Amino acid sequence: MLPAAVNAPTPDQPVPPPADVLLAMWRARQADTGRGNPASDYETRRFLDRWPDPQSWAAEPLDVRLGLSPSAISLVMFVMCRGWLRPGWDWLVARKMSSFWREIVDTPLEADMVRFVEAAESVGFTPIQSKRAASQSVGRLLIETGRPLAQLEVADLDALAEACRRRQATTGKGWHHYRGAIVCAHRVLFHLDIVDTPPATGPQADTLDDRFADCSPVLRPLFVAYLERKLGSCRPKTVSSLATRLAHFARFITETDPDLDTLAGLDRRRHIEPYLNSVTNAISATTGEQVTIADQDRRIRAVEHMLTEITEWGWSDAPARRLIFRSDHPRLPRPLPRYLPVDADRRLSEALEASDYRLAADALLLARAVGLRIGELLDLELDCVHEIVGHGSWLKVPLGKLDTERMVPLDDETVTLIDRITQTRSAGRPLTHPRSRRPTQFLFTHHGRRLSQNAVRSELARSAQAAGIGHVTPHQLRHTYATALINAGVSLQALMALLGHVSAEMSLRYAHLFDSTVRAEYERALTLAKTRIGPMPTPTGKTMTPVTAVTTGCGNQCGDTDDWRDEPVIKSRLAGGHCLRATAQGACPYANICEHCPSFRTDTASIAVLSAQRIDTAALAEDAEQRGWIDEADRHLKLLARLDTLIEQAG
Repeated sequence: MLPAAVNAPTPDQPVPPPADVLLAMWRARQADTGRGNPASDYETRRFLDRWPDPQSWAAEPLDVRLGLSPSAISLVMFVMCRGWLRPGWDWLVARKMSSFWREIVDTPLEADMVRFVEAAESVGFTPIQSKRAASQSVGRLLIETGRPLAQLEVADLDALAEACRRRQATTGKGWHHYRGAIVCAHRVLFHLDIVDTPPATGPQADTLDDRFADCSPVLRPLFVAYLERKLGSCRPKTVSSLATRLAHFARFITETDPDLDTLAGLDRRRHIEPYLNSVTNAISATTGEQVTIADQDRRIRAVEHMLTEITEWGWSDAPARRLIFRSDHPRLPRPLPRYLPVDADRRLSEALEASDYRLAADALLLARAVGLRIGELLDLELDCVHEIVGHGSWLKVPLGKLDTERMVPLDDETVTLIDRITQTRSAGRPLTHPRSRRPTQFLFTHHGRRLSQNAVRSELARSAQAAGIGHVTPHQLRHTYATALINAGVSLQALMALLGHVSAEMSLRYAHLFDSTVRAEYERALTLAKTRIGPMPTPTGKTMTPVTAVTTGCGNQCGDTDDWRDEPVIKSRLAGGHCLRATAQGACPYANICEHCPSFRTDTASIAVLSAQRIDTAALAEDAEQRGWIDEADRHLKLLARLDTLIEQAG
């Protein structure tokens, strides 16, 4: 038998009417609602005969309270909803209250329950989720505390959670549904400005001492002291990563030399070199596979930086000489950015547009449209769009990975997307910013909290699978954005500003993808090779007659052929010959540059040469128009006008 609960009445608890009056009130309620039967009337009379004061029933052991006849539950619900009975947390979490919403009508609880449900729906919870959380958490809180909704506290939520944990320890029954309802209630109470803090998100991280629990107790304080010192200049997440990597080293030292009592006793041959070898074969605890070369390098650098810094700080535990050198680091691969091909990019965008999870899908579409890192994306604030008169709309990207802010220009389509996000997000009280600790209205909020990275990654994985393109990471959307800009000919300086890079080397990774200079040189060399090895095939099936190579001022091979004006290539007439370029190369930027130069001078002796060039230029302009090369035809027409001027001046 379970121990009896101590559920005595409190001074502020309303006193119920006498048993006969209470019975009459209950019978009237039953009649008004069209319920009641002889069995429930009999059990109700038996209950009041045994416990004239309903609160005395709450002092009975839990098994007695749970053994109450189902026909008497309607009386228990009747007196609970009017504040005359507080049955105890243990009974509330052990007993389902299926008639709760029917019983609270016209009671003091009704207004508070309606207010909570409306608030829950306003922050993004569905009606079903809102009512479930209300009955499973807030309803029980109002009954047991006897206070209105506006006076609930975090301690009340904790008391309900503790009762659920005790129930699980006693009966083995889980409390997953109660846990979700309590978190929901906590979040809604925060947005109603009833409690001061929102619920904690995710599991709480271990302390630094816990991270080094299986390391040498003599060396542990030194590692912890170093990491606590780093908290003054690094972010907590950075220090946590350092702790993970240094813990590998600390465990290795503990296993290989348990008698080592200070880092000053580290020896290159006995400790460092064996550790470097062990890192090469280390296995990841997450994937069960060998750690990547990049992770190997990070583990080595963490140890190197610690030993270097404690030496610079003058710690007595620091080694007397340098122990890790540049040659100890593995050579890191330099892969090109993994962008999405055009077709895959299009299919992914279509899958995201068709998604039912609108907020996460729109977050990914925005990341693709402006090239944001996932951390920058989720840190965007509600007022992130700025209208600049005469310069359009700009997106203010907050401090991110490199601690820099930037402004990114927006087109009308992206502005429309952001407007849709503001309609989809859940409203609510400002949340604490993880960097500045100030109240902030974030752009991406869902169910009264910030949209998580896991939610965004899960939606990307689902949409990528629907698009049939395999695994995709959020950062690949940034690579795709940058690659599209490079293909469009954006300058390196502009790319750095748009991506928020602090060094040209970071942006040059994208420039190496599609180097237009390399492509132009390839086409020039290809054209040169074709003129030397024989006829050049054309789209019409004809072949270009080989030309006799003559070097001209534009740097391309020129020569004399009978039909060069008819070839389906880009052609330019020069005073001393002509220039032929493959269509993929485009027009040469130096073609006829001398004729257009204001310093160019001529005389009557050159009129015949200029006239012959004018005849060929007119023919080339007509040929370009027939082929649909509008820009090329315009180039020839400008040269034609210039030749007319030169001939007139020479005459």
